[in-house]
Amino acid sequence: MGTDPVLSADGLVAEARAVISRFTPAEARDAMGRGDAVIVDTRDSGDKAREGVIAGTVHIPLSLLPWRADPTSLLSPALADEARQIIVMCNDGFSSSLAALWLYRMGRHTVADMEGGFHAWVAHGLPVEPL
Repeated sequence: MGTDPVLSADGLVAEARAVISRFTPAEARDAMGRGDAVIVDTRDSGDKAREGVIAGTVHIPLSLLPWRADPTSLLSPALADEARQIIVMCNDGFSSSLAALWLYRMGRHTVADMEGGFHAWVAHGLPVEPL
C-alpha cells in the first residue's frame, strides 16, 4: 500500500489533539450557553438511553458525522454556521478527538472536542436529563 507510517490508536489520538482545540466540560457548557458553540453528541442510542443527555446538544451518530458536517452533502442545520464552534463529544473523549480531526481535515476549522467526554461532564456535576 502507501508509505504513510502506521500509527497506533493512541498515536492517532495524539495526532488529532495536536491539531484540534479541546474544551473542558465547563468551557463547553459556557460556549454553548453563549451561543458560540454547538455540542455534537456522537454516543450511541444505548448509551444515551442508559446515561441521559445534555440539554441543547445535537445528536449525530459518529458514523454519520462527516456527512452531516459537509456542506456539499447531508448538512445538519445545526452545523450550517461555519463561524460557530463545533464541539464533538463521545463517552470518554477519545473517538471525539478523532472525529474532530476528520471535520478539521474537511475544512471545518472551528471544530474541537470535549476533554473526557460525557463521563467528564457528569463527573463535574453538570446537568444531564433522561433521553
